[in-house]
Amino acid sequence: MMEPIRIALFASGQGSNFMAIHGRLSSMDDPPARIVLCVSNNPAPGAFEYARDHGIETLRLSPKMFETEEEYGRAGLAMLATRGIDMIVLAGFMRKLPEAVVDACTGRILNIHPALLPKFGGRGMYGHHVHEAVLAAGEGESGVTVHLVDREYDTGPTIAQARVPVLPDDTPETLAARVLALEHRLYPDVVIEQARKLLAERMLPPGGAICQ
Repeated sequence: MMEPIRIALFASGQGSNFMAIHGRLSSMDDPPARIVLCVSNNPAPGAFEYARDHGIETLRLSPKMFETEEEYGRAGLAMLATRGIDMIVLAGFMRKLPEAVVDACTGRILNIHPALLPKFGGRGMYGHHVHEAVLAAGEGESGVTVHLVDREYDTGPTIAQARVPVLPDDTPETLAARVLALEHRLYPDVVIEQARKLLAERMLPPGGAICQ
């Protein structure tokens, strides 16, 4: 039996998707992956409290901690390599990953976006801004997109999407709540599917980690 895929989960806030993914993996008899590290750009996000309650290591990594992008990238790569990380899952992480990390981990970084990309993506399109834009555009539906991460905002290949209707009396808050509930159902499914693919295809290089 191969060891489960080792996930580093990145979150900036409360980490509700972190909780949904961890909860699903923890409920499985033979999970294909486990979250071994929670990373945040913030010093004390709610996600850290949840991680510590469940015995998961926490670590702060923010571009504000470094003078250059190169230093930020080296720190990110070292963090992943020393912990044998196989896959990165972004769950409400509000900073761009260092380009060095993106390049080293191509095809193994997942992100979830609260809209149907390519619509309503890109710089500044996060949280309530997305739902406000969807309503302002008069869209009849919205949803979530899980995609692979590249160097730009929200432009990586789509892996999965799910949809919800936009109701006539929706506000950004009511639409956000419906979309978030959909995220909590879809994202764990995709993480598990991608982890199983890595195991089945024996894509792990010698030594186990992607960033050595």
